[in-house]
Amino acid sequence: MTAAAERKRPVVAVLYREALPPRLSEIEELAEVRLTKADGLADALDGADVLYQWHSFSPALRENWDAASSLRWVHVSAAGVSQLLFDELIRSNVVYTNSRGVLSRAIAEFALGFVLDTAKDAQVSFRLQQQQRWQHRVTRKVQGQRALVVGTGSIGREIARLFRAVGMEISGAGRTSRAGDDDFERIHSSQDLAGIVHDYDYLVLAAPLTSETKGLVNAEVLAAMKPSAHLVNVGRGELVHTDALAEALASGSITGAALDVVHPEPLPAGHALWSMENVIITPHMSGDTEDHIDDLGLLFLDNLTRYRAGEPLQNVVDKELGFVAAS
Repeated sequence: MTAAAERKRPVVAVLYREALPPRLSEIEELAEVRLTKADGLADALDGADVLYQWHSFSPALRENWDAASSLRWVHVSAAGVSQLLFDELIRSNVVYTNSRGVLSRAIAEFALGFVLDTAKDAQVSFRLQQQQRWQHRVTRKVQGQRALVVGTGSIGREIARLFRAVGMEISGAGRTSRAGDDDFERIHSSQDLAGIVHDYDYLVLAAPLTSETKGLVNAEVLAAMKPSAHLVNVGRGELVHTDALAEALASGSITGAALDVVHPEPLPAGHALWSMENVIITPHMSGDTEDHIDDLGLLFLDNLTRYRAGEPLQNVVDKELGFVAAS
């Protein structure tokens, strides 16, 4: 990019729903900013170079694609973006970036919390406390437990590092099988889950939702798990066949599940999973810490600075795959 082009302030359409993004004054120092909600996106896109999709999961870009003739770059304040991609965008020259990595540590901490909760029987302790009952029990050590982490991107690797720090043995599952990885003892092909899950105490889901991973954990995979095993899902609800999971939990085919994501979301009132004592459900909140909003804003600000300078952007999504491919 020439010096003249660098000095030209790009036009950034900012799509929001209610709250505006953080660091807005700093963004305005670098660009001409057009704030818009979904119903005004077509006008905001007219002549815009950049779309900052702060309203992470809005379908408004797809609905207003004809107005995006000058668009060069889209940034989304979310990591999982497969549901936002569409044929015209995929075929275009528009660069697409996401917020991969910003929430990885927080999600990994949440996954570790789920493991500790289940190993130390915390849910039962809470119920006994509510009943004012002093009932001594024994619990399981986390050290030496084996976990298979499905998804070997930034979230899966943070999970592996934290789990290993408490003495767990960690393998991964990704698109291809391979050995000799810095974070995992080995990486299996995620398509082989039914043949390998019997070796693990925890099956932890941290994969993006793609055509290959949708419904990955089905009745066959659940039936192949150890009866003492737990499923932990901090990825996407649609990675799992919900009905098959409910049946496996009810029958004792697996011991328990800890779910930050489910399908559908929110889980309907009266669904069997709500009342199961061997299930922990949280409302898709594993990445949402007190400072995560500002962290998301900082990532876009850094990328906008790079864009103006003609430097490579962070977190460029392979639009065919639906996620940021490993370098």
